[in-house]
Amino acid sequence: MHTRRGAILTTAGLVGLAAGLGTPAYADGALSITDLRTIAQFDVSAYQQPENLVLEPDGSVDLTFNRALEVVRLSPDGTLTTLATLPEDAAGYALVTGIVRMPEGTLYVNYAAGSQSGIWRVPPNGGTPRQVVAVPGAGGLNGLAYDAGQNALYATDSSLGVVWKISLAKGTAEIWAQGTQLQPTSAGGKGANGLKVRDGAVWVSNTSLGTLLRIPIQRDGTAGTLSVAAQGLTGIDDFAFAPDGEVVAALDGISQASIVNVQTGTHAIVLTATDGLSNPTSVAIRGNTVYIASGAYLTRTNPNLLVGTLT
Repeated sequence: MHTRRGAILTTAGLVGLAAGLGTPAYADGALSITDLRTIAQFDVSAYQQPENLVLEPDGSVDLTFNRALEVVRLSPDGTLTTLATLPEDAAGYALVTGIVRMPEGTLYVNYAAGSQSGIWRVPPNGGTPRQVVAVPGAGGLNGLAYDAGQNALYATDSSLGVVWKISLAKGTAEIWAQGTQLQPTSAGGKGANGLKVRDGAVWVSNTSLGTLLRIPIQRDGTAGTLSVAAQGLTGIDDFAFAPDGEVVAALDGISQASIVNVQTGTHAIVLTATDGLSNPTSVAIRGNTVYIASGAYLTRTNPNLLVGTLT
């Protein structure tokens, strides 16, 4: 592991920059995001472009820098530490994408590298990463989530437009859900992307279609009938559920964020590029605090991590 200080700016150093940021609620009684502030800015020239994130109990944030093949930890005092670096792929193309944290602190990440694709394990406080399950048939592993009831991971495949199910007990991977609603609309596009497990279902975003999908988990562990919870979410990437069940969605391509009511399918923009978003890729929520990471993949400017309050 190694530690860097120069790549980021802490909250204290950015109070003035963040002052005044915040967005009003889009309807009476609906959620809004206020008190928005930048807690980290990263170095795009060093490929410090966050793809996904998870939260640690002590307030630290673990992120994947996909092109740098790194898993890093941002501590509350602003220190950025590299927990693990995955190996370069022999074919010359590899990405580290989705990340989940187990209760004891172990991290699992998606390694998208053609025939070398799979799920890799990173020790709780960093160390040598190890592959735990190979997924050689994957096209582009992306979102990742853990289901304690199934003792399994679910991973989206943005290129193939499927959801993989990875059994941690058996060390196997199989396609769990597929169909046109999960596929990209064009060659090279992104279909199934963000993924969460909640209330007995796997929730998936489709970037190409701009949809948020719900797939029930049947009693036998198989996928139930897919339904569309919301549509019109242009360029949706990752998302997270607020305590009241609404969703905060990162709209990557247009540098915006929406709050989505999954019961009605209604949604509205609550943050834009003027609030600091720069191709947002991932969202995490703890209590009434929301974290939004921007990868700046298209803007090539200001990859960052923002924190706000859900009100």
